[in-house]
Amino acid sequence: MHYEGDIYRPPSEARSLIVQVTVGCTHNGCTFCPSYKAKNFRLKPFETVLEDLIEARKYYRRVERVFFADGDAFCMTTGKLMRLLDAVREIFPECRRVGSYARAEQILKKSEDELKALLDAGLGILYIGAESGSDEVLRRVNKGETSARITEAVRKAERAGIQTSVTFISGLGGKELMEEHAVKTGEMISAMGASYIGLLTLLLTPETPLFADVLSGDFTQLSPLEAVDELEIIISNVNCGGVGSGNAVRDTTGNVNCGDAGGADAVRVKETVLRSNHPSNWLELRGTLPRDKDAMLEQIRGAKSDPRMLRSGRYRAL
Repeated sequence: MHYEGDIYRPPSEARSLIVQVTVGCTHNGCTFCPSYKAKNFRLKPFETVLEDLIEARKYYRRVERVFFADGDAFCMTTGKLMRLLDAVREIFPECRRVGSYARAEQILKKSEDELKALLDAGLGILYIGAESGSDEVLRRVNKGETSARITEAVRKAERAGIQTSVTFISGLGGKELMEEHAVKTGEMISAMGASYIGLLTLLLTPETPLFADVLSGDFTQLSPLEAVDELEIIISNVNCGGVGSGNAVRDTTGNVNCGDAGGADAVRVKETVLRSNHPSNWLELRGTLPRDKDAMLEQIRGAKSDPRMLRSGRYRAL
């Protein structure tokens, strides 16, 4: 396999065949992220990727999932993605899903017809780093995108039938912007209608610009209990049906979904699976919105009353 440098994949792709189709990240400017700093972005030649797929076929009797690395592999044109997806389908006919990281700007560049064609060719999920619902936080960490554009991209992918898994980072606003980050993140989760939400907690490494801001005193990280307070604010502000949209999706029993991915006249419930079980988190939390919101809040408040429920700092990791 022609792997170059460190390879990153979402936790849910742990059992997938990881195929590196691009090297690095198109943006590579987020101040908190160390992942691709040693790489200059480029597409890998199709022939190289094809060799990797053929080689993997020799070793694996069954491959049900494939993940396209590196960061933002979805930046490729629809034609190039289709060629790769066709190769996966030919070599691994048993494959049920292909996934990729994606920036919102790349999703928005593609038409809904293109997204549906990619879905039909096997692309089943896109992983999107939203990081925060606060545009000020996004500006400070040099995300290069806005909450509105990210929300639009998630809704567009979901309308086309492609599932989205969206990550937010607790503590990314520091103490100064804690409440704004938390409130607007909860509101953004409500509005976007993602299939999956992942909550991580800020954990910095020395090579990142944000780590330098901590050392200089320009950025103050949250304490473990402050991080739990912020988590409570985030979940409290998740109000299913889409904040301000007025277009909650209901089934025939009147149940409400998170977001408005299906339109006001849709007759179905679209639930959002939320996980805060990454090793970076102080508190492990999992549930499905909207039904588990109260239970999650109860768990958070229990941890605030008994800090022994929190993960020890020595066991936190990226």
